[in-house]
Amino acid sequence: MIYQGVLKKMMTENAAEILYYLDMNTDFINMNQLINKEITINFVTYECLNCHLEKKIYRQGFCKSCFFEIPSAADWIMKPELSKAHLGIEDRDLAYEQAVQLKPHIVYLANSSNVKVGVTRKQQVPTRWIDQGAHEAIEILEAPNRYLAGITEVALKDYVADKTNWRKMLKNDIEDVDLVAWRDKLKAFIPEEAKEYFIDDNVETHINFPVVKYPEKPKSLNLIKTPKYTGKLVGIKGQYLIFEDETVFNVRSNEGLVVSIEV
Repeated sequence: MIYQGVLKKMMTENAAEILYYLDMNTDFINMNQLINKEITINFVTYECLNCHLEKKIYRQGFCKSCFFEIPSAADWIMKPELSKAHLGIEDRDLAYEQAVQLKPHIVYLANSSNVKVGVTRKQQVPTRWIDQGAHEAIEILEAPNRYLAGITEVALKDYVADKTNWRKMLKNDIEDVDLVAWRDKLKAFIPEEAKEYFIDDNVETHINFPVVKYPEKPKSLNLIKTPKYTGKLVGIKGQYLIFEDETVFNVRSNEGLVVSIEV
């Protein structure tokens, strides 16, 4: 069976073991069913996720012109503290920015390779944690807008990491920590204007990924340099496909690439 379509991040379903689905335009692939099977991935061309033209992908699945023009790729996406919709100030499209920024946002702690702080829209919990490959996570604060969540994240970065070590995460080189204790310890460093939104009565969420074998020395597949790859899928964690030969493929970082997948 051969499927072809433009890559977008895998959809997930929170279950006893995370379920993964890949949207290939006219078909949905249940990726869990491919574990322990050999698959071939072929790079075909590019397709910008916004304009849908055959243009080289620049970042986040978008061509260069779209990346610098569309509101969903503005700086406040990666840096929530730059959000200004709560002030009525437009960046690229105020209506879009109000629709996204003026919704409840969660500041959280996630443990994937280490304990890190992050921000996501409330509706993205626990999807965001799954995408990061976190085996445990907890909400710290629920803010009414993206700006307050963003300045809280910035304040907490002085005391906890804000990045995931992807190699360590994929090797499953992890340790369980007391995220409730971390949450309580960090409370003192939350900015005054956000302190009232602190959450003090929740528990950790634990996440299990469908992995048969973790790689000891993960090596990343670059489809542009290696346009055809065949391997036995042995697991999925975060947005990574893990293969028996220790090759790993980050689906999300390859959004906008048109590929064929042969099973």
